[in-house]
Amino acid sequence: MLIGFVRHGQTDWNVEGRIQGQTDIPLNNEGISQAHALAARLQSEDKIWDAVLSSDLIRARHSAEIIAGSLGIPLLDGDSRLRERSFGEAEGLLRSEREQRWGENWMDCVQGYETDELLQNRGIQVIEELQNKSEPTNVLIVSHGAFLAQMLGMLCPKLQDERILNLSYTIIKREEAGWQPLLHNCTLHLSSSLSRE
Repeated sequence: MLIGFVRHGQTDWNVEGRIQGQTDIPLNNEGISQAHALAARLQSEDKIWDAVLSSDLIRARHSAEIIAGSLGIPLLDGDSRLRERSFGEAEGLLRSEREQRWGENWMDCVQGYETDELLQNRGIQVIEELQNKSEPTNVLIVSHGAFLAQMLGMLCPKLQDERILNLSYTIIKREEAGWQPLLHNCTLHLSSSLSRE
């Protein structure tokens, strides 16, 4: 069984450095182009994905729609358990604004900040449901940066912890020893000729 992880495309808040969390911000034009670039890459590679599943937030959903439509595979219903971490009252603020208001350790002070444990619990529910299906299915999951970092850290603890990039592509494979990474945080499609077609 394979699971793919994709972070949604760029938004205006990404460009501005505003923390999004569960605030429902749409893709910008660059984000739409990024989704098309990954779709073109996947069309040019061996078909390994049976379906696309995404967070129900619009930036992930729109990215997933572009990819599923290009590949001609089912787009499953959006799942709120795949949403980004809730950053509570810090959402919409720049780093400088967060630190000015709460200090460098702002995450410890913000009302509504979702803990790692809560985020991991909802994410692992989805993974376990996919694993327990009667017929194994390779699913591409389109979600969010902090969410994906937490999931990868839990499923593949030997992976180097790094910032998950917009429209990055990761593949993990289920083996007897657990989940093994085959590809991690790859954005080759964003700099290749595929992204200019």
